[in-house]
Amino acid sequence: MKRGLFIGRFQPFHLGHLSDIKNAFKEVDELVIGIGSSNEKHTKENPFTVGERIEMIDLVLTANKISNYIVFPIPDFGNDKKWAEHIENLVPKFDVVFTGNKWTERCFEGKYKVKRVNMLEGISSTIIRNRMLKNMDWRSLVPKEVVNFIEKIDGIKRIKRSLKQ
Repeated sequence: MKRGLFIGRFQPFHLGHLSDIKNAFKEVDELVIGIGSSNEKHTKENPFTVGERIEMIDLVLTANKISNYIVFPIPDFGNDKKWAEHIENLVPKFDVVFTGNKWTERCFEGKYKVKRVNMLEGISSTIIRNRMLKNMDWRSLVPKEVVNFIEKIDGIKRIKRSLKQ
């Protein structure tokens, strides 16, 4: 069985993440999803808690009939080598790393096959959070399960409040 690792902050989980995960499953049988910056919450860059991000992922993947994945919180370390070693000790053995982040790529290249994901044009968590701040359309960039979840937890108000801190 071939297993992949996909790391992201998922602040929030969006259509690009879903596309990346579906594409990863063309190459692997199981996917380990690492939630980066799991120790961060209620900040401008990381407004959602690790529990909320896990719930978003579970809601979307379940709705898309994707079940062969496991989620692990991955805290920040401030040390690339220790961070990568922590992940290797934390998660099940993996064969390939999927990432759209150059820093993550550097942390694993040379030790694992690293596959760059194709970023969807105009979709990123930063763009989505900025659109929320400006009362612009953000709903078209995330799965409907994420829209419902963010509205349920009053996530836009939290993002706006985090700017004032």
